[in-house]
Amino acid sequence: MEFLTISLLNGLSYGLLLFMLSSGLTLIFSMMGVLNFAHASFYMLGAYVAFSISKLIGFWPALVVAPLVVGILGALFERHALRRVHKFGHVPELLITFGLSYVVLEVVQLIWGRTAVDFKPPESLQGPAFTLVNSSVDGLQFVLGKAPAAMCTAADAAVRVVCSPFPATRGFLMLVAVFMLVALWLMLTRTRIGLVIQSALTHPEMVEALGHNVPRVFMLVFGAGTALAGLAGVIGGSTFVTEPAMAATVGSVIFVVVVVGGMGSLAGAFVASLLIGTIQTFAVALDHSVASLLADIGLTLSPAVAANTVMKLTLSQVAPILPYLFLVLILIFRPKGLLGTREG
Repeated sequence: MEFLTISLLNGLSYGLLLFMLSSGLTLIFSMMGVLNFAHASFYMLGAYVAFSISKLIGFWPALVVAPLVVGILGALFERHALRRVHKFGHVPELLITFGLSYVVLEVVQLIWGRTAVDFKPPESLQGPAFTLVNSSVDGLQFVLGKAPAAMCTAADAAVRVVCSPFPATRGFLMLVAVFMLVALWLMLTRTRIGLVIQSALTHPEMVEALGHNVPRVFMLVFGAGTALAGLAGVIGGSTFVTEPAMAATVGSVIFVVVVVGGMGSLAGAFVASLLIGTIQTFAVALDHSVASLLADIGLTLSPAVAANTVMKLTLSQVAPILPYLFLVLILIFRPKGLLGTREG
């Protein structure tokens, strides 16, 4: 039971990290129609900027300052580069953001080096948020924080005790992601700012006639989207690892999330993030071969088929391609995505 619970929580935490990333990308696309290929680069930039700031003023101020810095950089990029090519269509937009991703990668390697940096979370987030203690005698117990050593040690050899800690950093990540979801939903549906932002996309002439600066609105939206990526970078970089390859690791997956959830759908991005994060985590945790998995569901394989190389592959080996298989199925059977409203 503790294995199922911890694996589920790990999957949800990874999925919520994907949502923190995809929410900014979804916001930019739904409001501006721009598919930002450099979005994961802003995620990486947020982690590195927070690393440098945390050495000067600490982690908690860096958690606020780094996303603001990344958001300002994103707004400046939209104002002085992206806006100039916007009138030429989607292809120039894709090319300029694709080029920006390589520029950011080279700048990061020039300033911080090609190896991972030691970006640690604060002491309050180090260690487990809670520990699940599963004893063959006492059953499953929930212990806040780190479980005492006595609880994780069996006094009798016949008693089996397993302690499964859940990191506090992942718990904090989940809290921030849920807060982000609620805040974005309230802003877009319950505030005047959200009304102006949504109206600027569908009726820009009317919004301008009412005295609003539409280009400035788009610049602020792009800056807000990149700031969300920067916030995800601060938490993801301190939770996992901060290195130049971190953008490439999640870059393609967040596009899968956006397409699977439905282009421009924030709720769809949330559902798709949780699904993909949970599926990948359980695939790695279970680590069964394809042959054993088919045998478990009652399919009998001939010795020749069971000896096939494909059948010997484990779920952990195919876990990296599962999101893309999911993407293919979605595009075939539901092209608009899980909760999308537009085709393609």
